[in-house]
Amino acid sequence: MAAHTEDHTYHAKDALQGALKTAMLTGGVGLCASAVQNTLTKRNVGPLGVFIKSGGTIGLFAAMGGTYEFVKTASANLREKEDPYNVALGGFVSGSLLGLRARSFPAVLGYGAALATAMGAFEFTGGSLWGYKKETVEDEFERRTKLRTAYRTPAEQTFSELGEGRGIVAPGYAERRAERIKEAYGVEVPTSQAPAS
Repeated sequence: MAAHTEDHTYHAKDALQGALKTAMLTGGVGLCASAVQNTLTKRNVGPLGVFIKSGGTIGLFAAMGGTYEFVKTASANLREKEDPYNVALGGFVSGSLLGLRARSFPAVLGYGAALATAMGAFEFTGGSLWGYKKETVEDEFERRTKLRTAYRTPAEQTFSELGEGRGIVAPGYAERRAERIKEAYGVEVPTSQAPAS
């Protein structure tokens, strides 16, 4: 059986191409958001209102997505490693763009820090809403077969491995406990409770 060796060297990615693709994708999402804003206006602005009245939303979405992807990829290329810091840095710069709309420096820092924290934490915890997925060498079919055939452990084996006490008691525990107390302290301990009268 050949040993499996992984290549841990970092391979640089094209930051501009990734940024353009992401800007196009998030710009499309911004177009949908702008269309929703256009339909919710009180005055009839017409179909061109998507670009004229609420077109800033399209630009903001495209700029945030493209900036995030560019900074994340450029940071990974410069540091030569993929980790949550790249994502947090991209999230900070992208969130800062959102803060620029408020035209205040605290908003720029606040939005940047909030998005950096959220994106960095999401990436740190595995980048999935369904929990961290461990990289396993084990075949999925074998793993599921093991789960199907894993039956309950016999009680005697559990008692021998863990011992008695702490809520784990084997049959005859009260008699063995009374015997130990009598040997150690010379005190008779009843093994069954007296009937209430």
